[in-house]
Amino acid sequence: MAGAPTRPRPVPAVTRPRPLTAAGLLVAAALVVATVLLAGMAAVGTGRAGDPDGAARAAPAYTPSAAGTLRGLAPPGTLIGTAVDPRGLNLDPAYPGVLAAEFNAVTAENAMKWRNLEPSPGVYAWAGGDQIVDLADRNGQAVYGHTLVWHNDVPDWVSPDWPAQRLREVLRRHVTAVVAHYRGRVWAWDVVNEVLAEDGSLRDTLWLRKLGPGYVADAFRWARQADPDARLFVNEYGTEGRTAKADALLELVRRLRADGVPVDGVGFQGHLDAERPPEGVRGNLRRFAALGVRVAVTELDVRVRLPATGEGLRRQAAVYRDVLRACLDVAACASVTVWGFTDARSWIPGYHVGFGAACLFDADFRPKPAHAALLDELAARRRTGG
Repeated sequence: MAGAPTRPRPVPAVTRPRPLTAAGLLVAAALVVATVLLAGMAAVGTGRAGDPDGAARAAPAYTPSAAGTLRGLAPPGTLIGTAVDPRGLNLDPAYPGVLAAEFNAVTAENAMKWRNLEPSPGVYAWAGGDQIVDLADRNGQAVYGHTLVWHNDVPDWVSPDWPAQRLREVLRRHVTAVVAHYRGRVWAWDVVNEVLAEDGSLRDTLWLRKLGPGYVADAFRWARQADPDARLFVNEYGTEGRTAKADALLELVRRLRADGVPVDGVGFQGHLDAERPPEGVRGNLRRFAALGVRVAVTELDVRVRLPATGEGLRRQAAVYRDVLRACLDVAACASVTVWGFTDARSWIPGYHVGFGAACLFDADFRPKPAHAALLDELAARRRTGG
């Protein structure tokens, strides 16, 4: 692209989040304090959030930083989001207030995945996703939809023995129904998620085996028909830096767009290790942006070895800051979304043995050095107008 483009507005007019005014920020802060006080007077159970039993937890102490909040310091046109876990909304007293005060965008962590949305053929369970979208409306937050086609969340009732024509129709119906249900309320969708194998080839999935590689383009076209205003993304992990997989993703997006497929953006998940941060993130985002798409960091968390040490948390903070800085340096970067904001609800310990403490807030909703690092970066940008 010739010249330096202005930072795009990531949210269409019909779904652009309403900015919080000074009064609105005060209300959000008051909500946090009130939630904590009310929870302190109520018996909310003794189990720790994140435990297998999912029990409610005692009220943590959280007050917004004197430096401000992430959403309050975010530059115009940039979304600072988080994945939302309905268990946190329903069981953790401070969770809703922190969510409202700190973030101007939300992603449904699991509630919009196919297995959860349609547990039986034609029977939709919209409640979890609707709760998140309704809450986002009240908080003036944009909604990023996750995800329409992913090999890991196909309902059990979808049979690999079905003929290709039936599978294609089931997939078309699913994509169309979900996007249409949230039409005008979701600014962007992860249309296809983790479509590449580690070597950069298309991942061997039910859809590839039965429908061929054309299913990717089909999914984007179905989503566009269901909501012409939503931004449509391909979302992938292991592509944040200049890797062979990132090269393959670049070529896939280039080829799809050359064929007229409505790929509007590329999401880079960002499940990172504080000891092994990716290299060349800024340059990588720029080469994708040069294709004419928006880019976004969609699932950022930075795990550290447990027990977490001061040095580990400092390294973590540096990685968080570097990723945010890379996004802010690229005009086409629409958003940075963290994959959950509290260690009380993080998926990391259950998946990466020996690691955890991956989020901006600890399990008691106390902000960590990583949160301060992001605030500092955003404040510096505001001072310099960058």
